[in-house]
Amino acid sequence: MTASPIDPTSAASADGPSLATVERLPLRTKLAFGVGSAAEMIALYTVVTYAMLFYNQVLGVNPVWVGLALSVSLVFDAITEPLVGAWSDRTFSKKWGRRHGWMLVAPIPIAASFYCIFNPPDLSPLGLTIWCGVSVGVLRQVMTLFHTPHLALGGELSPHYTERSKVMAYNTFFQWVGGSATAWIALTFYFPKTAEFHNGLLNPEPWPTFALTGAIAIIVILFTSAIFTMDRIPLLPKTAPGTPKFSGAEFLKDIGRALGNRSYVWLLVGYFFLSMMVGLREGLRLYVASFYWQISSSDLRYFIIGSFIGYALSFFFAAKMHSRFDKKATMIVSALAYAIIPAIPPTLGLMGVLRPDMPMLLPILIAFAAVSYMAVAFLTISITSALADVADENELKHGIRQEGILYSTRAFAGKLDQAVGSALAGAVVAFIAFPQKAKPGQVPDDVLFNLALWDGAISIVPGVLAAICYGRYRINHASYALTRAALAERRALAAATL
Repeated sequence: MTASPIDPTSAASADGPSLATVERLPLRTKLAFGVGSAAEMIALYTVVTYAMLFYNQVLGVNPVWVGLALSVSLVFDAITEPLVGAWSDRTFSKKWGRRHGWMLVAPIPIAASFYCIFNPPDLSPLGLTIWCGVSVGVLRQVMTLFHTPHLALGGELSPHYTERSKVMAYNTFFQWVGGSATAWIALTFYFPKTAEFHNGLLNPEPWPTFALTGAIAIIVILFTSAIFTMDRIPLLPKTAPGTPKFSGAEFLKDIGRALGNRSYVWLLVGYFFLSMMVGLREGLRLYVASFYWQISSSDLRYFIIGSFIGYALSFFFAAKMHSRFDKKATMIVSALAYAIIPAIPPTLGLMGVLRPDMPMLLPILIAFAAVSYMAVAFLTISITSALADVADENELKHGIRQEGILYSTRAFAGKLDQAVGSALAGAVVAFIAFPQKAKPGQVPDDVLFNLALWDGAISIVPGVLAAICYGRYRINHASYALTRAALAERRALAAATL
């Protein structure tokens, strides 16, 4: 039987003995790498999901101000992300490699800034807006020091087409663990439904203690991920001899090389549209759940069941899907599914098919959530795995591996667009005249109608545009195999001349 382009044997012979040793990674390595994304999600999920509600409904700040504060923090972070990525690509350290030095300095400032976000001093609404923007901005800046090198590390742990997908499946699964554990713990132990607060998230008392718990968890998890992947440093790609050190000129060249890859550009544009949809929906999600569906904070916990089903299915089947159908096909289908499926429940609500007083409403919404989470998990795994394949193409063309710049520039586009999405969510809340410090069941019907319309039909549009962009991605099994073979030949010639 002829070996397929992704057969482990053929890949090993193409890449040579030095790379064959890292095609199949130990479970310990994949777990240690993946767990780092749990802490990233504790911090970023909490900000994206709760910050708007906390500052607007708990503290009484104008939602437009909050949206702008969150957006400004994303813009500054998006600017520094490519700088860190390019710098880590060109980092020279025999002991720490290209990535781990960055990852080890980040945990404590990340935890400190996280704590400050949800424990603001007693300030005026304008002062709270500034506090929100500055503290969230600092969190995103220092998170970049870990997040960008960490993702780049995942892209270079293995050269194998589907093993890369498995690595990113662990990363995505632990994102679910971090986000779901945060939600469950928060809604169970800190913000349960009470006689005074149908939605315990509107209770101002538990927020400082919740923030402290999250900060401690972030420190422990990030150090664990960094320390327990350090044994892979000798096996990771090294900065090529003679590579210029990081500078402004080299940074611009790195950006040019990355943007010269057509497949990468389409991934960026697709991620741009996808992030706009995510920013809008995440900004409105708790408003829809709390006020449109009138779900209590205690019942919100059960959406974790749906998310677990979705992420577990993607964890086990993503690599198999990539082996059979290629990453491009998986990206297109999952992007369309993620655009359309979450919009179905609010649309059915507008049609009167689903109602807040329905006895089976919660299981129905959880079922839709399970399919939605599966789609976004497949999409995330596919994109992050595909970026490692782009790094192979760029190494063959330019002679330098650019995982850092590739993953960071992708984050640059996404965060700029999330900034637009966050601002748009705040503008929508203000545009539909959503009342401040509202109570479920007492929001005017026309306001709820407009809320569901934005969360439903309108939010689909950027997701469909993202799927169209992913259709322009061109790396497949065959082109991957040719690229790896050419790289192996180049390395063999270089070794023979030493």
